[in-house]
Amino acid sequence: MNPAAPKPTYATLAQMFEPIRDDLQEVEHEFARHIQSQVPLIPTMGEYIQSGGGKRIRPAVLLMAARMSGYRGPHAPLYASVVEFVHTATLVHDDIIDASELRRGRQAVHSRWGNDVTVLLGDFLYIKSMSMALTHDSLDYIKLLCDVTLRMIEGEIYQLTKNGVVDLTEEEHLDIIRRKTAYLFAGSAKIGGMLGDASREKLDALWDYGFNIGMAFQLVDDLLDYTGDEVVLGKPVGGDLREGKMTLAVIHLLSRGDAAASALIHRIVERRDATIDEWRELRAMLVQSRSIEHAYRAATNYVEAAKKALAAFSPSAERDALAFLPDYVLSRDR
Repeated sequence: MNPAAPKPTYATLAQMFEPIRDDLQEVEHEFARHIQSQVPLIPTMGEYIQSGGGKRIRPAVLLMAARMSGYRGPHAPLYASVVEFVHTATLVHDDIIDASELRRGRQAVHSRWGNDVTVLLGDFLYIKSMSMALTHDSLDYIKLLCDVTLRMIEGEIYQLTKNGVVDLTEEEHLDIIRRKTAYLFAGSAKIGGMLGDASREKLDALWDYGFNIGMAFQLVDDLLDYTGDEVVLGKPVGGDLREGKMTLAVIHLLSRGDAAASALIHRIVERRDATIDEWRELRAMLVQSRSIEHAYRAATNYVEAAKKALAAFSPSAERDALAFLPDYVLSRDR
């Protein structure tokens, strides 16, 4: 990262994304409007999810990509809302699958209303997202959204088949990240370009930008499981390994052939639990083996690839904002 560049803080990010603040507010309004139903429980649950906050990075990427591509019309907030609906649907389903009790520092939806209703809410959000997208007369957007959503669901299923598999390879892990996280970021950026009628070259560049940001985002998110603060994160640290999920740092540690590390990781995965001492020992091993450094370096490579993809566009405030976002993703602590 260039030392002369602004420090990647949330305040600086908000300042750089100020031009789309009204559009992001419209995304919130669209979410609230489309979560309405004659079944009172649906908007009640929707309002609970919305009030829990969220970074709205995917909608922001779409909105800024649309502006960078020359589009400032009403369809951008609409499709940004569609993307947020898809993302929210995956979150409520993931929390059930992972048996996660907390989401953003408070009860997960299924913990409050039960699994049965929450599964159906996720289904409602998926279908509603496609219904919203159909209000703009272009099947190209629907096709892209369906393709991305299917890949995400495939990624979730694939991850479940690998749950508890300690000898997961780096490539298998990265394939899960591509499907579960990176493709929705890529689709968000590309839709922004499609709204602006960008050239094929620029659409491909936007896809690459979003894809690489998504990869970096998830790799950093995985690292926070070992380096983050539980209060700041709003969820318990160490959840991934306790759920049987292998992530890049742990895979790298195992690849070094340390018998003690292997025994400890197998023990945690088999028990689906770890004592405080075991957790401290594991984190010390990850640092000593430079496994955390290895995963962070991989995230950095994706960040650099994301910024490089923006070279297809002329210099602008929008391009500067999108170029700043990867550095923020790399420095996030929640």
